[in-house]
Amino acid sequence: MAKQGTLYLTLLVATFAVSWAAILIKLAGAGPLPTAFYRMGIASLIISIPAWPKLRKSLKVITRKEALLLLLSGLALGLHFAVWITSLFYTTISNSVLIVATQPVFVLAMEALLFEQKIKSRAIIGMIIAVLGIAVISQGDFDLGREYIIGDFLALAGAVFAAIYLLIGRHLRANLDNLSYIFPVYSLAALVLLIISLYSNENLTDYPLNTWLIFLLLALIPTIIGHTLYNWLLKFVPAHMVAMTILGEPIGATLLAIPFFNQIPGWWTLIGGVMILSGIFIVLRRRARREPRP
Repeated sequence: MAKQGTLYLTLLVATFAVSWAAILIKLAGAGPLPTAFYRMGIASLIISIPAWPKLRKSLKVITRKEALLLLLSGLALGLHFAVWITSLFYTTISNSVLIVATQPVFVLAMEALLFEQKIKSRAIIGMIIAVLGIAVISQGDFDLGREYIIGDFLALAGAVFAAIYLLIGRHLRANLDNLSYIFPVYSLAALVLLIISLYSNENLTDYPLNTWLIFLLLALIPTIIGHTLYNWLLKFVPAHMVAMTILGEPIGATLLAIPFFNQIPGWWTLIGGVMILSGIFIVLRRRARREPRP
């Protein structure tokens, strides 16, 4: 029982850690692309210390197909952070984190399209509810201005790229340990973000000490602590339970945005948010019935 209690406590810590991502991004005071680059770049440097010995062994047995999938996973993760973090500069934190949380819906849709997996009617209902929730939030943003709609679409694109990253990761993690997977993927994502930042002539060096500190916190709290704990927990806790706990991220980020930025969700966001979270919960419950207990 104590061990089970420890696992649930770890789930809560991981959820609390990732909930800070949007808050720290807005507090950094830098552009979205440099913020995304330093988040992944610093995280990669820190992870490289424990990951490198294991990665050397993994590289000796990795196949050409797996290497290609690693490249695609890093590209998808880099594009995910590029568009999602940019969305935070156009729409509210609550709208952005709620829409990007729909990634499990897109994972299910991609599995059906690519692997011809049959989608049960309950899951289809959940997907429809989540999509309608996005439409409700966007409807409310029409009254706020064009930039809010742009932010909603960027967050939606972020959900699609995250789904690609998760789908590839599910395949690669069968043969690669956690560090051997996340280190090259995080590093490739950082490289993608660096190339995009340089192409866009973004400022990558001229920042005050406070911004550099927040870059470090972004790498440590939501990335290394939050996401690494989630990946570690997959060994002990069913994946559907971890996925359902991730639904706490948009709730946590929305609550944190109130004292930090006085962003109080409107009725459209509250109604759409409840629909999105309910729809995703229905989709994930479908997975819960297929997964064995640990």
